[in-house]
Amino acid sequence: MTTEAIKAGVTAAIPALNYRTVDELREVIREIKAESGGPFGINLIVNKSNFLYKEQLKVCCEEKVDFIITSLGSPEETIKSAHAAGVKVFCDVVDVRYAKKVESLGADAIIAVNKEAGGHAGPMSYKELVPLLKKECSIPVISAGGVGNGHEIREMIEHGADGCSMGSVFIASEESEVSQDYKQACVDYGKDDIVLTTKLSGTPCTVINTPYVQKIGTKQNALERFLNKNKRIKKWFKAFTFMKGMKRLQKAAFSSTYKTVWCAGPSIEHVNAIRPIGKIIEQLKSEYGQG
Repeated sequence: MTTEAIKAGVTAAIPALNYRTVDELREVIREIKAESGGPFGINLIVNKSNFLYKEQLKVCCEEKVDFIITSLGSPEETIKSAHAAGVKVFCDVVDVRYAKKVESLGADAIIAVNKEAGGHAGPMSYKELVPLLKKECSIPVISAGGVGNGHEIREMIEHGADGCSMGSVFIASEESEVSQDYKQACVDYGKDDIVLTTKLSGTPCTVINTPYVQKIGTKQNALERFLNKNKRIKKWFKAFTFMKGMKRLQKAAFSSTYKTVWCAGPSIEHVNAIRPIGKIIEQLKSEYGQG
C-alpha cells in the first residue's frame, strides 16, 4: 500500500508497531526503498507504552528513512538521534504549548492533529488550530484530520496549512492489507457513526460505532479509571492499556470477527467504494484542482 501511494505521487508513513519485531520493521523499510524509489516515513510512539521504542528508533536511523512522525510523548531523544542520521522529524501536536515546545527541540514540522482526526484526535477544530500554530510557530504546519476529498485539502491549505495528513480514506483501498470487513465498514458507515472511546488506550480514540462497540461501551469502567489515576501505578497501567488496545485494533483490522473495534475518522463519509489507491489519489488531485 505504501509503495503504491508513493508511486502515485504522495508520501506515506507506516506505524512501527505494525510489526512485531524490529527485524520485521527493518525488512519492510528496505523493501519499500527498493520498490518505490520515493520518500516515506515511520510513525513512532515515543512514550513508555511502546516497549520497542529505542530499538525502532535505531532501525529508522540506521536505515535512514526520510522522516519520523512522533506521537504520545517527548520527541527530544528522537530528534537528536534522527538529525544525527540525517532524518527529519515531524511531531504530532494538539495545542500551541506543545507545538512551541517541539519547535524549540528542533522539530522539522508540526502535525496539527485536530478534533476531526482519526485515532487519537485533538480538542480543537482545524479552523482554530492551523492559523494559531502558523502565527506562533515558524516551522511548517501539516494539518491532520477532517480531510476526505480534494476540496477539503484545498480548504486546509487556504487556512494556512503547508500540507495535509490523511489516513481514513485509504483504509478502503484495494492494496490495503486490512480485512475486507474493515474496508467495507468504511464504505457502509459515515461521519455520524464515529465515536470516541477511552477503552483502547485510556486516551480518547475515534472508532466506528459497530454493534460490538455499542455493546462494550466507550468509557473505562470504575476499576480502569481508578488504576489510570493512581500515582504509583498509572504509567504502567496506561502502558498496559495502550498495548492491549493496539493489539485489539490490529486483530480486528486483519481478521474477521464479530468482536470488531475499527479505528477511523469522520472522513470515511467520502468513502463510497473500495478502489485502487492510485484512483483515490487521482480523484483527490482532480478535486483539488477544481477548487
